Amino acid sequence: MSYDHPSLAAIYDHDNPDGPDHDWFRRFVDDAAPAVVTDLGCGTGLLTVTLARPGRRVVGIDPAPSMLALAAARPGGDQVEWRLGTSDQIEQASSDVVIMSGNVAMHLIGDEWHHALRRIAAGLRPGGRLAFETRNPSAEAWREWNDPLTDRDTPAGRLRESSTTTAPDADGVVTMHCHNEFLDDGEVVDFDLRLQFRDLDRITADLAAAGVMVSRVSRDWHSTPFTGTAAERLMVVEASTGR
Repeated sequence: MSYDHPSLAAIYDHDNPDGPDHDWFRRFVDDAAPAVVTDLGCGTGLLTVTLARPGRRVVGIDPAPSMLALAAARPGGDQVEWRLGTSDQIEQASSDVVIMSGNVAMHLIGDEWHHALRRIAAGLRPGGRLAFETRNPSAEAWREWNDPLTDRDTPAGRLRESSTTTAPDADGVVTMHCHNEFLDDGEVVDFDLRLQFRDLDRITADLAAAGVMVSRVSRDWHSTPFTGTAAERLMVVEASTGR
């Protein structure tokens, strides 16, 4: 598991800082006024800890121990219930809101995606809400994910890295081959990262099959309606149980 490597976990926040996406998720959660919110694929908890409020229970779930260790140690980490694992950690009818940020939805491949949606639907209380973002396959973002070998400074020291990404297979899955050399200690970390692209029709059908109905799809973090053009790189999906 690539994100469970301590050196990669240590630079995650540096490469994925708080920004407009976190602002959007915070607004979404606050608008729902939940008693319980679950952050599935919470990573280092940078967003998760900011969701905590008096009278609100926050649960962060992630399969990477190194990421969760950083999450629990950060300021505010003691205000969140951290769980090591996958969507199986979502309890029945336990949450008013579930979020998946940072392209978590794309990391869920094939049957794992459908299983997660069923677990989320079962875990949401009546009228519960779900939100996540994913890439619009028409924009073909994978074409930009081929980077030659370069050096940069990171919180884990000097890093030399490169990436090569395949075109999508028949199921929309791309594979990014990532090479990382941590030059200060000579450590080399190579891994393959798989991401699944799905168009909106497929996402809508998959959610419906799990019992969750799409209510709004935006093309950016300003809630601009998504129209389906190739120029719209992002899909921010909001859904609810409707029960």
